[in-house]
Amino acid sequence: MDRNDIPPIDQVATPTRRSLWAGAAALAPLAFAEDADAATPNRAALRRIVDQQKDETIALLQDWIRNPTIAAESLNIQEGADYMARLARDAGFQTAEIVSTDGSPGVWAALDVGAPKTLAVYFMYDVKQFNPEEWSSPPLEARLVDNPLGRILVGRGAVNQKGPEIAFLAALRALRAAGRQPPVNIVLICEGEEEIGSPHFHQIVRRPDIMQRLQSSVGVFIPSAWQDPSTGSVSVNLGAKGIIECELIASGESWGRGPTRDIHSSTKAMVDSPVWRLVRALDTLTTEDGNTPAIDGWFENVRPLTARERELIQQGARNSSEADWKQRNGVSRFIDDLPWAQALERLASQPTVNIEGLVAGYTGPGGMTILPGRGVAKLDFRLVPNQTRAEAEAKLRAHLDARGFSDVQVVVSGGYDPTETAEDSAIVQAQLAVYRRAGARATLNPRLAGSWPGAVFTAAPVSLPAGQFGLGHGGGAHAPNEYLLIDSNNSRVQGLTGAVMGFIDIMYELAR
Repeated sequence: MDRNDIPPIDQVATPTRRSLWAGAAALAPLAFAEDADAATPNRAALRRIVDQQKDETIALLQDWIRNPTIAAESLNIQEGADYMARLARDAGFQTAEIVSTDGSPGVWAALDVGAPKTLAVYFMYDVKQFNPEEWSSPPLEARLVDNPLGRILVGRGAVNQKGPEIAFLAALRALRAAGRQPPVNIVLICEGEEEIGSPHFHQIVRRPDIMQRLQSSVGVFIPSAWQDPSTGSVSVNLGAKGIIECELIASGESWGRGPTRDIHSSTKAMVDSPVWRLVRALDTLTTEDGNTPAIDGWFENVRPLTARERELIQQGARNSSEADWKQRNGVSRFIDDLPWAQALERLASQPTVNIEGLVAGYTGPGGMTILPGRGVAKLDFRLVPNQTRAEAEAKLRAHLDARGFSDVQVVVSGGYDPTETAEDSAIVQAQLAVYRRAGARATLNPRLAGSWPGAVFTAAPVSLPAGQFGLGHGGGAHAPNEYLLIDSNNSRVQGLTGAVMGFIDIMYELAR
């Protein structure tokens, strides 16, 4: 899963500076409201158990990080499913089944306690690739280090998504240790291909018996840990952009011109270049500044922001810091030098064409005088309501063909439609209630600019409200030095124990 504003944290192994947050923490210490126990019975006793199990929870997370599944590299595919099923069974799920697909398998688990209501939870157990040389702490070591935020755990998957998911499983383990059943039935649906665009996840969700159980639930969420590291605030997303991930490939072999393999660059005076052809094809996909898609018909079905969505974005702009966002992301100016609120409107409303990477010829030290026979552009396309993945793929192909680029291959690795969930749905209102009792200011956000396969749940035939939920904080998703906050120096921001308690609280809130 990705999001648009998770910053990497630099120099993760720096000594702890407890004074950094002292002033802010003193202003608004995090404390639960007087009705917290009314929502979660005997909450203080549960928290003591969560604290007692904390070292075990950390050890579980560390071991999971040390056993990665990387779909893009076909690494530990079956092993990852087996590991996920074992985690579910150990957390108390009565059944945990490995579900085959045309790609990587998934896991389906159920914990039926005879409760009137059922909660669905989505897990991904694959992680992004990594280059160990870019990390200050080994990405699979899951090392605990001190940092200005507090004590953090550094490793690939720490926040995206293994840390929050382990916290959810720890919530179930704590309830069992207290001799309690969860207040809701739980169905758990997991996949190992999210980081390549969930190409086969729909095959799991739409298996008739699984879909029936999902449809009987009050909603689905993916565990998260997205509290702002300074204010402790959090966004409740009412949707997310869709995505297509693909490669555009130009080659002498497909083109019928240029070399079919790399040859000496001196021949360029009489031989066409497939790489220049790729560049020309890419140049047709956006306006000259690269900021607006120019693919034929791309905006035909794009739904403008509603008045309510614009209102929420304006509220979000007032409750957030442009300067902080720019500093975290290393950005000094927005497109067209837009002011903060208008930049946020553009972020939520606009589809995008993005070049993730370009691969062609020689890229090592020095030069190598070759004329490459092949070039590859790795792209992602973000989609907004009411675009669909199928529509966008067809329009991309037609656009290239109409401009004479029928030889340029489009190889789609995955993707899904945008997702939307109603503001008054039970899953959204439960989040708001739990955040409010936790003292975490929650802002409704019309649309996450990042993507997750929520549309598999929200669209027909499943038609289920879906979103993200979680207290706590982490950062560096998809980047070096990914981390999860274990012990927070800022009383506004929950560490691991608070994150676990948040998942217990939302179960009780949904059971009301």
